[in-house]
Amino acid sequence: MKRIICLSIFVVWAAIAFGQSYGSVNVEQDSRIETLISKQRTLYSLDSSFNGYRIHIFMEIGNEALDHAKKVKSQFERSFPDIPIYLTYVEPYFRLRAGDFRNRVEAEKCLRRIKPRFKEAFVTADMIYRPKFD
Repeated sequence: MKRIICLSIFVVWAAIAFGQSYGSVNVEQDSRIETLISKQRTLYSLDSSFNGYRIHIFMEIGNEALDHAKKVKSQFERSFPDIPIYLTYVEPYFRLRAGDFRNRVEAEKCLRRIKPRFKEAFVTADMIYRPKFD
């Protein structure tokens, strides 16, 4: 009985292993598809933002929020001239976020530098800009 089971398993395995033929596949596609792919590549090369992390410094709503945001931004730029900071308006808040970090570890490391001056700062996911190489 064991021999029959082993023999049948061997036959099935051999049929699977040696029964495959290696051929070629010819794919025909409309020429417009290549044009679309080329346009998509161009768009991606022009887009310089992608998912990453920033350090959230400030968020405020109200009539004086923009003036206050500009003051905080100025303080930050004096304290940390090497870290880019971005002032954005996402209704109804003015926000200040700093840095362009590819991963959370980089952002947390920078946060340790910033935290003594800006106690409320924290790391958050955001769209960041690609680094510029000279």
